[in-house]
Amino acid sequence: MKRKASAVWSGDLKSGKGNISTESGTLKETQYSFSTRFENGVGTNPEELIAAAHAGCFSMALSAELGKAGFTPTAIHTTATITMEKTDVGFTVTESHLDMTAKIPGIDPAKFTAIANGAKAGCPISRLLNAKVSLAAKLEA
Repeated sequence: MKRKASAVWSGDLKSGKGNISTESGTLKETQYSFSTRFENGVGTNPEELIAAAHAGCFSMALSAELGKAGFTPTAIHTTATITMEKTDVGFTVTESHLDMTAKIPGIDPAKFTAIANGAKAGCPISRLLNAKVSLAAKLEA
């Protein structure tokens, strides 16, 4: 399986601008720039897209692992927070933190934690990132 996205950039780093599009059309010439990446401009940025990908991937991985264990989640809500820091080699994504709350009928809290940690390790985006991946998992009653 292969998925595609493209980016177009015009101009220098600080005053230039670009757009990002995905093969599916979900993003179509979505604006990004220095201000959307390093300040609070309107548009998206690569780190935000990585966070979205990680949250979505983990939620699906958790659902799959729960299914293998005989559980069906009512809801899984995941927020990923990407940390980018300036390091010796330049700006680097150093961490992705997953905050997840799930409602899963009939699951034991210890089993929930074990399955969530397994999903974190097995998620393809977790494995893609050369960064620390952390998880705060909460089970709703």
